[in-house]
Amino acid sequence: MARLVGAHPDVGRAPAPAVLPPSLRGWLGPLAALAALVVVVLGTRYADDRKPGAMDAWIWAAVDGAGPSWRYVALAMDFLGEPVGSATLVVATVTGCLWLRRPRAAVFAVAGTGLTVGTATLLKSLVGRTIHGDHLSYPSGHTAFLTALCLVVALLVTGRLGLGGAAGTLLVSAAALVAGAAMGWAQVALGAHYPTDVVGGWCTAVAVTSATAWLVDRTADWLVDRRADAGRPEHR
Repeated sequence: MARLVGAHPDVGRAPAPAVLPPSLRGWLGPLAALAALVVVVLGTRYADDRKPGAMDAWIWAAVDGAGPSWRYVALAMDFLGEPVGSATLVVATVTGCLWLRRPRAAVFAVAGTGLTVGTATLLKSLVGRTIHGDHLSYPSGHTAFLTALCLVVALLVTGRLGLGGAAGTLLVSAAALVAGAAMGWAQVALGAHYPTDVVGGWCTAVAVTSATAWLVDRTADWLVDRRADAGRPEHR
């Protein structure tokens, strides 16, 4: 007869929801791989470069036509990627995750944005592309951060609402594109980055955030399995 001996309190409890919804895994993985390839290709192309490319110059010419009032909008967007602004957004996101009792999502919010910014910073040193003298520019860390944060939130909402493949894909894609376009426009309008830096930042966020979501889920599931093994009943 089986008897429960020292059962762990988590035994029998439903597992925490995954931060990477199963309905999105089929397309987000290949997209992340493609994004990583773009980061490498652009980084190789503009390594140690100190001037804009042909596409950069064309986009810059179009953005220069914006009126001076738009500069305030660009500065407001830029602030969201600065230390104070970004920290405030991350803290707010983590607080929301904990309020919804989604600790795994809270870990993902910190890890996803942190690793994305860390990767962008490392790539800047490796690529060595500069703007306005010796300011490292590729990829755009501001663009990478806001894209990563919006991806985290979009994935959380997708899982929370139980959206299917089409609806979830639309939400996550729209969040990433809008965030990347908004911050990217601000960086180009302010002259802080070349347009190709923005593309590299966006792709860095997609690649790193997707990989981090998979890693967080695998690690959390492994820890749950370990705790479940430790709390399994002994048989007599």
